[in-house]
Amino acid sequence: MSDFSRLSLNSATTKRWTLREAVDGCVRAGIPAIGPWRDRVHEAGLEEAARMIRAAGLAVSSLCRGGFLTAADADGQAAALADNRKAILEAEALGTRDLYLVVGGLPAGDRDVVAARARISDRLAELVPFAHEHGVRLLLEPLHPMYAADRALVSTLGQALDLAAPFDAADVAVAVDTFHVWWDPALREQIARAGWEGRLASYQVCDFNLPIAVDALLSRGMMGDGVIDFPTITSWVRDAGYAGPIEVEIFNQEIWDADGDKTLATMKERFTELVLPHA
Repeated sequence: MSDFSRLSLNSATTKRWTLREAVDGCVRAGIPAIGPWRDRVHEAGLEEAARMIRAAGLAVSSLCRGGFLTAADADGQAAALADNRKAILEAEALGTRDLYLVVGGLPAGDRDVVAARARISDRLAELVPFAHEHGVRLLLEPLHPMYAADRALVSTLGQALDLAAPFDAADVAVAVDTFHVWWDPALREQIARAGWEGRLASYQVCDFNLPIAVDALLSRGMMGDGVIDFPTITSWVRDAGYAGPIEVEIFNQEIWDADGDKTLATMKERFTELVLPHA
């Protein structure tokens, strides 16, 4: 039988499901961990979300997401800090060490990429002491360059590691999401760097589908349906020392519209075929 002990369902993959339905789906499928998104946690209520996950015997592999740290105005910066501190407390309550950060793109009307990236560093410096106090590690997630303008001015793993460098690895680490970084010619070297710096903290898998969807956010696909070489990237992550949960996170309308249990069954099959043998 396949070993699913490292498999985790990111709740975005079954977007139509409530957190309760996602938890129950994991139990039925024998998936031992879940990576909830904050919207589903808020719908359930934080205390109830933590209770139901614990009662089901599931681990929480991560919480998605905080971030959006690039605001140029004082009110925007204060709001970002307040929301991220709230997310840190939510991660603590749910029992996960790891909070994903999508760092943010250019504020409306702004074209100064250099200044916006500098503000990411500034906001991190303000957040790290609070996260450290609550035992939460901030995970910098580089996003594919097509999302740079509106979502993440950090596009490569190397950029994320440089941004993390001033901080202790126990406080700021990085995530490898195959959809976002598969194309990077320096990926092997930067995954190895993340390993020896002690910052390789999470591994998410899904495929990169063509053609790009009208809504580019929905171009993620089930492993094996797109262009990504999962055996190679997974082996690089393994060789860098990563032995933690492997989350499947997919934004895809067709998958969202499908039966959730069937989606989890396919997810397990593709994990067994493409990821697990190399992990």
